[in-house]
Amino acid sequence: MFDINELLKRLKKSYPAAKIALDFSNLPEILVATILSAQCTDKRVNQVTPVLFKKYRTLKDYANADIKEFEQEIRSTGFYHNKAKNIVQSAKVILKKYNGKVPDTMEGLLTLPGVARKTANIVLSNGYGIVEGIAVDTHVRRLSQRIGLSKNDDPVKIEQDLMKITPKKDWFGISNLLIEHGRKICDAKKPDCPRCMLTDMCEYYKVKQ
Repeated sequence: MFDINELLKRLKKSYPAAKIALDFSNLPEILVATILSAQCTDKRVNQVTPVLFKKYRTLKDYANADIKEFEQEIRSTGFYHNKAKNIVQSAKVILKKYNGKVPDTMEGLLTLPGVARKTANIVLSNGYGIVEGIAVDTHVRRLSQRIGLSKNDDPVKIEQDLMKITPKKDWFGISNLLIEHGRKICDAKKPDCPRCMLTDMCEYYKVKQ
């Protein structure tokens, strides 16, 4: 049986400061930043958000945003038509349905346009300290498949697989650890296996040899 505790121990030793890479200072900001991060690097999002967060300080500001102007302001994050529409609509839903407070439940967050489980998990855990699941982004998905933690391709199914084998106390941390490892070592195109501390546990490495 796969020893998830050993994997976590090694990752924690290698990345003791692993944490979310997105910059934010309040709940609307973490929600907006996470929606923007879909199919975009956190680095790029962090280049866009300082100007954005200075201009749009409240959910009301987002709800009243000029959509065409807003699209151009977030254009470099990609898929900007959808992202702009989702952010503006989410702000309107929060103001109307949740009295201006970003929902603090998975169920509530999933009613917002453009919010799936990954975004909801990130907002809940980083914004409220509530851990209901495991955020599965592109790094977590790739590493889960490579290492052999999941044979699924769908992020929701990968999350379920990870939740089954990971102690609940590590649900929050495992995402950041795998993301860090994906950035530093287990690159999408060229994984640096000689520098990896998980080779003896990794199915990809075993097949490659």
